Amino acid sequence: MTDISCQLLVIGAGPGGYVAAIRAGQLGLDTVIVDDRKPGGTCLNIGCIPSKALIHAADEYFLLREAARGAAIPGIRAAEPGLDWGEVVDWKDGIVNRLNNGVTGLLKRAKVKLVSGRARFLDGKTVEVTGETGTQRIAAENVVIATGSVPVELPSLPFGGKVISSAEALSLDAPPERLVVVGGGYIGVELGTAFAKAGSTVTIVEATAQILPLYDAELVRPVRARLEALGVEILTEAKAMGLAGEGGDLVVEGVDGSERRLAADRVLVTVGRRPLTDGWGREELVLEMDGPFLRVDEQRRTAMRGVYAIGDVCGEPMLAHKAMAEGEMVAEIVAGARLGWDKRAIPAICFTDPEIVTVGLSPDEAKRQGHETKIGLFPFQANGRAMTLARDDGFVRVVARADNHLVLGIQAVGAGISELSAAFALALEMGACLEDIAGTIHAHPTQGEGFQEAAFKALGHAIHI
Repeated sequence: MTDISCQLLVIGAGPGGYVAAIRAGQLGLDTVIVDDRKPGGTCLNIGCIPSKALIHAADEYFLLREAARGAAIPGIRAAEPGLDWGEVVDWKDGIVNRLNNGVTGLLKRAKVKLVSGRARFLDGKTVEVTGETGTQRIAAENVVIATGSVPVELPSLPFGGKVISSAEALSLDAPPERLVVVGGGYIGVELGTAFAKAGSTVTIVEATAQILPLYDAELVRPVRARLEALGVEILTEAKAMGLAGEGGDLVVEGVDGSERRLAADRVLVTVGRRPLTDGWGREELVLEMDGPFLRVDEQRRTAMRGVYAIGDVCGEPMLAHKAMAEGEMVAEIVAGARLGWDKRAIPAICFTDPEIVTVGLSPDEAKRQGHETKIGLFPFQANGRAMTLARDDGFVRVVARADNHLVLGIQAVGAGISELSAAFALALEMGACLEDIAGTIHAHPTQGEGFQEAAFKALGHAIHI
């Protein structure tokens, strides 16, 4: 058994963990990071990055098919395209490998020791790591728990056989002929859209009254319209009961108790993720819980001195960029900085078609908090750039206080609108008012003009509508 001692030990090399380790190394802390997978965690290896690669590939294939049947921009024609999904997956894997190697190189440059294996706490300062080369014990002055999250498994649809999680969906040999997606949240709708564009017959089963239930109906409406245009069947207020029959049809129960059987080659279950709070020796520590999450304070300290938690394991929103920001902050704190979590804005993006971006408060959330508001909405049907992209579905919406015009929230839905998320977040983080946005010259022709126009609308003097 080999013993290692360090100033900072990071458990989990996902977005939060590797950022914490790199920043700690830059600050001169003797740092060790442990994971039994390649660096990057779920997001890089089996989540954000590979899914976006396949979404883009499916988009490209779909556009070629549209051109082949004469449904593209007038004047553009193409032969019927082919699709080798195996090659697409290989391309996706190549991107993941490049980024894996990049993170590994950054850790090395920051003089962080990367230990491959499964970590388990022996006490608040000591971890045992079991890997392919044996077992070693690591003692640390400070520990960061960044164990992430895992897909929720339904008792009626355990993973295995034709029932798959998003991880398996990203490595299929070919698009399934018939795909049923159980769970109409962002993961299910993103992947369901991609496979529909790749040629699968897709059905989405959602237990609530609408797909993407965390978003308001106004934002979801263009996404649903696009799904229906792609031929995706959407069943809401429907519960997946399990597989039945020789063919393994999915039994779905409606709100009225009626049953329907859906033939499927694959059943993709995307009903959410849960924080990974077991399997690493939590019982050996004295930690407090906040529901399913580890309880932390504004410095991301747990109930044990010198033990921190970041990312999905310590609370919503379960987003990679939130974990990264927490990781950087905790590294600074361990190095002696006096910091606390005071982020005003954490953007959330749904990479559907069209995409959805939200940051800050929605109109309903602002109302529930007691705010009198001014709301400005600018449709992309009045935006020249959206028209030239042949995608004028969607809008930008700004929510501001009625008294001082402080911007409380920004929401948008549109093709490629994710690239405006930074501008939206900056506006909130820097305390922008409607006049600040309206008075900033936005380049023409861009979709970003919709942001300025929405502010004009909220002020009562829209220019282009």
